[in-house]
Amino acid sequence: MEIYTDDGISATSTKKRDGFKRMVADALAGKIQFIITKSVSRFARNTVDSLQIIRLLKDHGVEVWFERENIFTFDAKGELLITLMSSLAQEESRSISENVRWGVRKRMADGKVSLPSGRFLGYEKGEDGVPQIVPEEAQVVRQIYSLFLQGRSFHAIAQTLVVQGIPSPGGKENWGVSTIQSILQNEKYRGSALLQKGITVNFLTKERIKNTGQAPQFYIESSHPGIIEPEVFDMVQSEIALRKRAGKQTKNVSWLSGKLFCAGCGASFGPKTWHSTSAYKRVIWQCNDKYKHSGDERCRTPHVTEEQVQLAFLQQFNALFGQKDEALSELETVLASLTDPAKLQKKAARLAEERRDLAEQMRRCIEANAHGLVTGEEYATRYEPLEAHFEAVEAEIATLESQRVERSAKGERVRQFMATLRGRAGLLAEFDEALWFSLVDHVRVSAEGLEVIWRGNHVESAA
Repeated sequence: MEIYTDDGISATSTKKRDGFKRMVADALAGKIQFIITKSVSRFARNTVDSLQIIRLLKDHGVEVWFERENIFTFDAKGELLITLMSSLAQEESRSISENVRWGVRKRMADGKVSLPSGRFLGYEKGEDGVPQIVPEEAQVVRQIYSLFLQGRSFHAIAQTLVVQGIPSPGGKENWGVSTIQSILQNEKYRGSALLQKGITVNFLTKERIKNTGQAPQFYIESSHPGIIEPEVFDMVQSEIALRKRAGKQTKNVSWLSGKLFCAGCGASFGPKTWHSTSAYKRVIWQCNDKYKHSGDERCRTPHVTEEQVQLAFLQQFNALFGQKDEALSELETVLASLTDPAKLQKKAARLAEERRDLAEQMRRCIEANAHGLVTGEEYATRYEPLEAHFEAVEAEIATLESQRVERSAKGERVRQFMATLRGRAGLLAEFDEALWFSLVDHVRVSAEGLEVIWRGNHVESAA
């Protein structure tokens, strides 16, 4: 005789019940002829699972006795009773699931933040349930954000962490690109929390989907200590959007990926392998739209090699370094214009005042309608234009905030560019990949040559 158990595991599905599955397998293999179960609900709360497994066992000559209900599956009335009892157990499970879901949503509405059950880099669960910072891990998170703002791609950041011997959140040697992307876009690192990002759509299968409006979401500001300053987090989101709009790859695998663009048609460059099976094998980079058109419309921009790009970078950096003081002076002017908030603040104040005035007019309009001081038609005539105007002002305020964040991100790019340029002691004698990522925004390729566009945006030179 043997006892099979699944401690603390829900009986709504048999998928994760190893003890239960082992018992069924032993029974089907002829090792068991009679199974004793405490109750129908302990066997399975899913009616379909219960009946399918019981019939399968019966076909193999295995009887099940449910002690509490005193039901024998070989009995003529057994299957009917089991169907009724399993249905009741399934409904009980549904009720429990709804109660748990309500409890979770109530905690979310109250602004209570919890961490995922798995590893969450930089945080651990505190005594009061509030996430608390793990200093050593938080330093890794800050490094990831810093590297991204320096121009590194998701893949380049992952490779850097591997070289440094830093384990992933799951304790693995290698970092996934999706892990880096998730860390850079998770609002919890700025000390805020977006709750109910996903929902369970089937209490039996536990299937979860992304919440795209099926259930309310709650955004809690300052819900726990942040690792990344909110301003830095917003800059990273802006940088991600900028790279996406520019068509730059963020999951690239080469230092050239997402950096080369055709001056003729604007398309990005991609790697192509020539003579892949011979001793003359080499990799070149060419316009991805080179063969999109034919005849006179065909792109004439030539391909380039890594060596050509490295040489152009060396020549143009050294030319820039030779005019270091002039370049830094120009960038100071650019930075001042980017970080001057006066114009944006003035517009934001005007819009905020306009929004308050519109909200007051809408309130008075609603009040007049509630007290019967205007007809329904008069109310609609007055209220609908106010509502449309209010929504337009809201959209303008959101656009203004987006512009502010984008300007801050560009200002940070210029600051980092200036710091790198100031910190350089002399000319470059050989290609430096770290310097490449810190300084280069992209390279334009044309028949005339390669033009490096620096991350300072306004500082350009050509070789």
